Amino acid sequence: MKKKILVLCTGNSCRSQIAEGYLRLFAGGKAEVYSAGIEAHGVNPKAIETMKEDNVDISKHTSNNIDQYRSIDFDFAITVCDNAKEHCPFFPTKAKKFHQNFADPAKETGAEEEIKEQFRKVRQKIKDYCKKFVTDNL
Repeated sequence: MKKKILVLCTGNSCRSQIAEGYLRLFAGGKAEVYSAGIEAHGVNPKAIETMKEDNVDISKHTSNNIDQYRSIDFDFAITVCDNAKEHCPFFPTKAKKFHQNFADPAKETGAEEEIKEQFRKVRQKIKDYCKKFVTDNL
């Protein structure tokens, strides 16, 4: 039976979307991967662009609120920002919980290339985390 993984972030626009893309890639058919936020801000176009550079298409992902998944019994719940970990509403699940805070690349300011570079750095950190998560847990 496939494991069910939920990735949680504040707005489900960048970090959780990137993690969902990599977890799906690395898990293959071993898991169903979902992402959600405490709020739903829409998928950030720069996140889509950054993932496309690494040949992972998240352009069809949707930004979802955690409330949409209350009825799913997850095996794993991963928070990818401190805000989500601290403010996530409780919902009953047997999910084993994991947490890794990643900087929010959407908050980067400066020249366009500096912002793109921050997205790439965060993408790489999330990619490494997801690869290890799949190896260790699936």
